Amino acid sequence: MTPKNKQVVVVGAGLVGSLMSILLAKRGYKVDVYERRSDMRKADIDGGRSINLALSTRGWRALEKAGIKSKIESVGLPLKQRMMHSLDGKLTPQAYGKEGEAIYSVSRAALNIELMEVADQYNESQFHFNQRCRRLDLRKSVLHFENQVSKEKTEVSTPLILGTDGAFSAIRSTLQRTPRFNYAQHYLPHGYKELTIPAGPNSEHVMDVTSLHIWPRGHFMMIALPNLDGSFTCTLFLPFEGEQSFEKLNSTENISSFFNQYFADAVPLMPTLLEDFNENPTSALVTIRCNPWNYKDNVLLMGDASHAIVPFYGQGMNSGFEDCTLLDNLIDEKNGIWNDIINTFNDTRIKDADAIADLALRNFIEMRDLVGDPMFLLRKKIAAHFHKKYPKDFIPVYSMVTFSNIPYSEALAESKAQDQLFEKILAIENIEEDWNTDEVESIFKSWLFNKQKVV
Repeated sequence: MTPKNKQVVVVGAGLVGSLMSILLAKRGYKVDVYERRSDMRKADIDGGRSINLALSTRGWRALEKAGIKSKIESVGLPLKQRMMHSLDGKLTPQAYGKEGEAIYSVSRAALNIELMEVADQYNESQFHFNQRCRRLDLRKSVLHFENQVSKEKTEVSTPLILGTDGAFSAIRSTLQRTPRFNYAQHYLPHGYKELTIPAGPNSEHVMDVTSLHIWPRGHFMMIALPNLDGSFTCTLFLPFEGEQSFEKLNSTENISSFFNQYFADAVPLMPTLLEDFNENPTSALVTIRCNPWNYKDNVLLMGDASHAIVPFYGQGMNSGFEDCTLLDNLIDEKNGIWNDIINTFNDTRIKDADAIADLALRNFIEMRDLVGDPMFLLRKKIAAHFHKKYPKDFIPVYSMVTFSNIPYSEALAESKAQDQLFEKILAIENIEEDWNTDEVESIFKSWLFNKQKVV
């Protein structure tokens, strides 16, 4: 199927929907984007719920396709390392990658607004706000919208629908009622709450601005990412119930005691801690998987609507943007025939989306439990040594995910393989005293030989 008059309706004007509208408009498609919320360019809709975004290689490739990479680079803050904060306030930096490699801290709202502004430059693209999708008639390919303000109802007929309307997608909800549609959602026992470290007296950052700051505390943690205005956006990840949990932080005394016990070095930097904690919502963390992502050749899910993940690898937005890149590439490869485009997208992309969901869950354990563990730090040191000595044969999994376009499924397989390698290396007696030995080199070469033999 080639859409008649190259007409597309995108449901959801978030990051993925706005970016996809640009890529389609550049190709001459007439794109109508329907969004449940009001125009974020005219009103503050963040509401204290938006974790700062970490933009990396996969996201940059998509923004380059849209023609706005350089503009976003100018308003992003490069983060070259993690900065670990121990209970006693000791700081330990951990580089993300090689010299010159960094993730970028960007504002979700600012990036979304910029994508909308670029989309508006194309006559082929038009946004419709305050439009809630009430129903999708799959047989007729007709969408039913209701204006949230005027209550006016609208029917929209279109040959192609892209569902980019987030983790609780109305489009996916309709697909879930079709035969042989598989769907699963999994909530972590943890939630998150956004807090703030304001800028210093002269709008300066009061902590290192080249770092993503982490306070790992076993089964919970806090992180902080810098903003352009000198502030830091902090996010507390904490179980909903239990000994240390949100349910226990039910009074000013309990909140203050908890933060003074576990985040003592941050408390003096957070003058609005109590107000932020009480006013900002506590939100849930969900992983969503489904299959297929389409209905025939006229409906396709993308981004969080098809594969919402937890934020612990910084890949939620990046993986959604990679959806856009790959779909845009397929339009060329399949000569604009959407039946072929959608089938190939399903066949190749779903396994990678499932893989990054698994990797994000694994990285949560690393961030909260392991980053302060001496043996984990030793593993990182040995891995960096292998990567420097054998750059083509050994790539740290974090680098594969964050600083490359290697498919996520390959990165997940490599993660499991490297676990086996380091299980043997770290089991060597007194390895922490001397790891740069012939025995370690022999284990590595044997592991590499066996892996290449399997391939």
